[in-house]
Amino acid sequence: MKNDLITGHVLDRDGELEVSEHTRPHWMQAGTIAFITMRLADSIPSEVVKRWDHERIGFLRQKNILCTDWRVGKDQLNDDDLKTFQKHFHRLREDHLDACGGKCQLRNPEAAKIVLDSLLHFDNDRYLLGDVVIMPNHMHLHAVFADADSMAKQCYSWMKYTAMQINRHNGVKGTLWQSEPFDHLVRSEKQLQYLRTYIKQNPEKAKLREGEYLYRKSNRHF
Repeated sequence: MKNDLITGHVLDRDGELEVSEHTRPHWMQAGTIAFITMRLADSIPSEVVKRWDHERIGFLRQKNILCTDWRVGKDQLNDDDLKTFQKHFHRLREDHLDACGGKCQLRNPEAAKIVLDSLLHFDNDRYLLGDVVIMPNHMHLHAVFADADSMAKQCYSWMKYTAMQINRHNGVKGTLWQSEPFDHLVRSEKQLQYLRTYIKQNPEKAKLREGEYLYRKSNRHF
């Protein structure tokens, strides 16, 4: 590989971490397996996002943390409360996505193939790609990158290219993807297996029929 990536590993808690701040913080550690979620721009309405933000502030106030920005306030939570906080709101997001809101443009097999082909194009070159599931309005994948800059640039490249191709295919213009993906560094082998199972079973959980999603299991064992 051009990036000389190793085969991929779970988070080294004593290793160096890179953190970039955008709408949300993104953690990166060279060679660490990342679980990435990208969603379509219309998959979660703005009023739902605002409601969740209000609920997050309410959660923090119950813990006697007064703030106007939950992203700042959550850093004051203890480890157990932070885990509860993250798990609860992660589940709200995933359940909403699995309800298949929005136009669900990725339900179209041709659109889903455009996305998968884009993911595979630079596999073993710019990154190592693991399991992938492309749902009607979002996708989950595992990947390994050389550094934080590589991950950010590649996610932007995937979204830009696939938006252009899918919009062209549909004869439309406009924003396709939500601007910033969610990413999570895999903490343990147990978590990696859980996430691989989650990717595989996501279509069943969302009650999708064959042809409404695209699942690709990697033969790569990080």
